[in-house]
Amino acid sequence: MAKIAVIYYSATSTTYKLAKAVEEGAAAAGAEVKLFKVKELAPEEAIASNQGWSAHRLETQDVPEVTLADLEWADAIILGAPTRYGLPAAQMKQFLDTTGPLWGQGKLVNKIASSFTSAATLHGGQESTILALNNTFYHWGCIIVAPSYADPIQFQAGNPYGTSFVSQNGTVAPDDVALSAAKFQGKRVAEVTAKFLGE
Repeated sequence: MAKIAVIYYSATSTTYKLAKAVEEGAAAAGAEVKLFKVKELAPEEAIASNQGWSAHRLETQDVPEVTLADLEWADAIILGAPTRYGLPAAQMKQFLDTTGPLWGQGKLVNKIASSFTSAATLHGGQESTILALNNTFYHWGCIIVAPSYADPIQFQAGNPYGTSFVSQNGTVAPDDVALSAAKFQGKRVAEVTAKFLGE
């Protein structure tokens, strides 16, 4: 059974909802899936000033924070982060910056990898954020699996790099197309990982 870690950062729940759909798709394809969040770095006053952010933190208080051991456990790693100026949110980047010990020992080589994102605005950096996340995978020695146009839903979702959604600053929840695309991305990663493992 392929072991998949879905690791995300989300402030107001958009990326979290995509992560849950990715998790669902991978599990439906027969993988053992674990969902993790990265550590929150924002100051308390910033979180308290945004009702959606505060509510989401309570909603996900039981989601475990990812550790390096979780990366080592996984056969496949799927990262999700909202875009900040066309780059992954700092919370995700901070976690990725702690992975040097695993990288140095070659423990991330040949893991399957994929990524997804959300943005506040149309053309707000979705593709560049996914590509930036993938830069880490290149350094780790991972094998990147994008959703591509390998399913009809991708022609509706429109992003072959990875699932993305425009949330209008967190006011619009992911729609059925985005959630279906996220499920497909999880399914595709699970299926490719199983093939890679020879299952």
